[in-house]
Amino acid sequence: MIKKTLYFGNPAYLSLRNNQLVIKIPGVEKNANLSDTFKRGAEITKPIEDLAFIVLDNKQITITTGAMAALLENNCMVITCDDHSMPTGLMLPLYGNTIQNERFRNQIDASVPLKKQLWQQTVQCKINNQATVLGFLRSEEVRCMRVWASEVRSGDVDNMEARAAAYYWKYLFGQHINGFTRFRDGIPPNNLLNYGYAILRAIIARALVSSGMLPTLGIHHHNRYNAYCLADDIMEPYRPYVDELVYNLIETKGFPPAELTREWKAEMLTIPVLDVVISGKRSPLMIAAGQTSASLAKCFTGELRKIVYPER
Repeated sequence: MIKKTLYFGNPAYLSLRNNQLVIKIPGVEKNANLSDTFKRGAEITKPIEDLAFIVLDNKQITITTGAMAALLENNCMVITCDDHSMPTGLMLPLYGNTIQNERFRNQIDASVPLKKQLWQQTVQCKINNQATVLGFLRSEEVRCMRVWASEVRSGDVDNMEARAAAYYWKYLFGQHINGFTRFRDGIPPNNLLNYGYAILRAIIARALVSSGMLPTLGIHHHNRYNAYCLADDIMEPYRPYVDELVYNLIETKGFPPAELTREWKAEMLTIPVLDVVISGKRSPLMIAAGQTSASLAKCFTGELRKIVYPER
């Protein structure tokens, strides 16, 4: 079963009752001008086991500790947003797997050559997925990207990832923006890409925790202030799926505003159920992320030598 994502953009009171998330609109019960029928309809319940993510995008949202604990116990990620409605925080459970300690040790003890080989595979898959997206959406020449992917060495010491990215971003939005640059604080659609990548990062972090790994200990990323280095590593081959979604939205709706509206955010919250192909089979992206993280755990134990990634 594909679990659901809930987005809260208005004031709300979230609590727990009979393992159900109870959603209330503040002030409704005390308003004497409202009918009892309306008041009853203003309370909604959702089974917590059916939820994968909830996004809290309003400063007047209250959530009880009981509801928060139940969400985390059921491996539901809680995402909080900043003043600009961009995802800024992610809450994960402290435990997500029955043999978590063993998997932590395997991950910590992973050799440098192994991590470099895993990063090589990751970059190769990312470049190939970017090439497929660029060729499909823009009919651009991508043979150079295929060559760069094949030439990625252990640890990507030649930085083929950056070379491919420069080519990819130059042409992906070329028909819309002359000289588009992918930059976090750049002009739209950078903001839409930022939002989508934040959702993707949460999906990957959730999958890693479910597989018993520490999302902080990356195979390549190692910023001392980054609590999700491994998630940033493993999400790389998945980024082109977000890029394709953003491109298609621009084609149908035009460019997003500087401040993303709920309608734009709602489109990006479909990322967990995007259709991907992994191991020759079609699967929702959120399920594929679980397969990828499970294969990574086996790479750390020596059971596998290759991470299972989706292929666009």
